[in-house]
Amino acid sequence: MLLILDFLGVAIFAITGAIVASRLKLDIIAFLFFATFTGIGGGTARDLLLGVPVFWVEDQTYLIVCLLVGAAMWFAAPLFESWGKPLRWADAVGISAYSVMGAAKTLSQGDVAVVAVLMGVATATFGGIIRDTIAGQPSALVKSEIYLTAAFAGAAGYVCLTLLGVGNWPAAIAGGAFAFALRAGAIQYGWSLPGYRPPDTAE
Repeated sequence: MLLILDFLGVAIFAITGAIVASRLKLDIIAFLFFATFTGIGGGTARDLLLGVPVFWVEDQTYLIVCLLVGAAMWFAAPLFESWGKPLRWADAVGISAYSVMGAAKTLSQGDVAVVAVLMGVATATFGGIIRDTIAGQPSALVKSEIYLTAAFAGAAGYVCLTLLGVGNWPAAIAGGAFAFALRAGAIQYGWSLPGYRPPDTAE
């Protein structure tokens, strides 16, 4: 399960990186760069924080997946754009897979539930942060619609179900579906949580 979710998360986030490169009308090398750094960014942050070997250093298949995705998107980007909001929908799928993956890998290292949830959020969001920062675009983190909350819900849902004795696959599917449902609602209907409003202060 960990391996499938890891490859899925890497591939999906690599697609989002390549979509950004296509919108910036960059060259093929930039496509490969954006796909790779976006694809491996979240997992790299997770492994560094956990103090375990970085996944793509141990298995270079992940880098090959990112490069293949970047090269394929050089030709397929117009097709993806024709579907409407491809970046946001691909990001939603990536968040769903990687929030669960990050939490699952953390639990497999023997860490506590709270750490697993935080690592799930970091895994699901850090690649997108890197992508948007390099591209000079506002990160989804600072937008009002649900983003971090979806990653948190996916990771927390998986961890809670696992602690309750639910099997890995059912817990992963439920957690991922919960994350995707929240993010999809934000994309389609503008769902958001109430923002902070400072109290009125008297002069």
